Amino acid sequence: MWPQLLYRLKRPWHFFKTGLAGGLRAEIKHGFPARRLKIIGITGTDGKTTTATLVYHILQHANIEAGLVSTVGAYLGRKQLDTGFHVTSPNPGDLQRLLRDMLNQGITYVVLEVTSHGLYQHRLWGVEPIMAGVTNVDQEHLDYHLTYRQYLQAKALLLKNSQLAILNADDQSFQPLKQLVKRRPMISYSLSDNLAPELNQAISQRFPERFNRSNARLAASIADQLGIAPTKVAQAIESFAGVPGRMENVPTKRQLRVVVDFAHTPQGLAASLTSLREQLKNQRQPGRLIAVYGSAGLRDRRKRPAMGKIGAELADLVVLTAEDPRTENTWSIIRQMKEGVRHHHRKLVSIADRRRAIEYAINELAKPGDLVAILGKGHEQSMCYGTTELPWDDRQVAQTALERKEAHDSAF
Repeated sequence: MWPQLLYRLKRPWHFFKTGLAGGLRAEIKHGFPARRLKIIGITGTDGKTTTATLVYHILQHANIEAGLVSTVGAYLGRKQLDTGFHVTSPNPGDLQRLLRDMLNQGITYVVLEVTSHGLYQHRLWGVEPIMAGVTNVDQEHLDYHLTYRQYLQAKALLLKNSQLAILNADDQSFQPLKQLVKRRPMISYSLSDNLAPELNQAISQRFPERFNRSNARLAASIADQLGIAPTKVAQAIESFAGVPGRMENVPTKRQLRVVVDFAHTPQGLAASLTSLREQLKNQRQPGRLIAVYGSAGLRDRRKRPAMGKIGAELADLVVLTAEDPRTENTWSIIRQMKEGVRHHHRKLVSIADRRRAIEYAINELAKPGDLVAILGKGHEQSMCYGTTELPWDDRQVAQTALERKEAHDSAF
């Protein structure tokens, strides 16, 4: 009862504190920039950053002056900005200032990656997108939203405020979101949609992962609504460099593969491991899939057993470790993850120190042909212990481990 009451009180409280006090004041200060920009919103549990960045890339390729605000950073035209944001959806003051800067530079379209927290807390005050797309909505952030239904309702706030809603017909969220936004113009996309041959080929060749093919379909749907020719979209997809920390390969001279990915939800973890398993099967000498990951502290505890279960079922070996434990005990989090593992206990190794876990997976467990997947942190540049953010980069730690092993082997 009390958690639900507090949750319901948060939104009106944020309406006055974040919306009126912060958002309206920022709008007035910066001259209501959102009203003069064509804004495209992207929300969902997984795939937001990749989709938003791909839409931005397609716009750039079509010679449309565009900006981007995402988890990874902000782009004003082709210039990356050092925003200093530590959340995906910045506060209204920062967002309105950024939109004003974009407007001043001649930007016409802005792609915004949008979170449920940002929507529920009125951080997007004054922003009314011309269209908004949903990647997927999984059981996530229930520590904040309490129920899946309320999580969906928070996501739907973006769609209700947009001129056009674009839903994923393949996702469990499709029907409930369709009901929540039934009074808005709406279209959907699916992996089964018939696309122009060149576009279908570009998506299939560029994205071996099923979930990224779905993300690309959403981006293509947005481009279609903007009147961008399929040939242009296909060319943009072919030249898309990807997003840092999203299925990113770490360079190595060894006969193995190391991938860093941001997957940190049950659905995201399952999608990443399933895709990597398929890629392993296509190797000349299929090796083992070794997964290194944890579960964040002070976040939804209910997903931890599922995280352990998914890894044990889909990977050959799993190293459970820290992932932003914050003020929680890492070993306690690992034990909760292992509660979901009824079988396959021999697959599991627990190493609380993430650096040691990565080094162990790469230099002790991995053999030629194997694939080591380091999951959960992606592009992030810090890890939270207690209340302190310490410098951290999974890619750099993996690179150092690889180089140490390569140097050792070359000495003998």
